Amino acid sequence: MLVADGFDEASVGTSYRFHDGPLATYDTQMCIQILMTRDGMTEEEAWEDFDFNVLGSWVGEGTPVFMQPMTLAEAIEDEEV
Repeated sequence: MLVADGFDEASVGTSYRFHDGPLATYDTQMCIQILMTRDGMTEEEAWEDFDFNVLGSWVGEGTPVFMQPMTLAEAIEDEEV
């Protein structure tokens, strides 16, 4: 299982995909807070950094998963936008 360096406090457990798991799983909002607090970024800077350097990094089959806590109804509504 690969981990995202510097985001231990944002770890929420493990996830599984067909033929791929366990995968380290992180709370996206907590990752953003870490970037803002630890690195002194604004929220906009933190999102930009996270999107490009963390979420956009594929390091193989064990690449960590980043989740956004929400209800199923919120997820469906979000997809409609």
